[in-house]
Amino acid sequence: MRPRVSWMNQTDDRVLELLEESGLILSPAVIAKNLDYSRNWVSRRLGKIVDADLVEQIDDGYYRITDRGRAYLAGELDADDLEIVDEE
Repeated sequence: MRPRVSWMNQTDDRVLELLEESGLILSPAVIAKNLDYSRNWVSRRLGKIVDADLVEQIDDGYYRITDRGRAYLAGELDADDLEIVDEE
């Protein structure tokens, strides 16, 4: 079971699942198109999940899931391990 993390939402889970299932390095535009979200919304959420080291940026504007992201999806992380400081 995945941990419940205060800053995460359904978009974050869906982005991580898409990156894991596809095994591809994807842009926010491609992720948004496949999940039926706006590119701007996906970009904002990617910033959060990159800060938590669940996804990493590859080159400029391309992302892939990390081993930590896979561990989150598998329910192998505690919620405390995923809390990040919101600097907004």
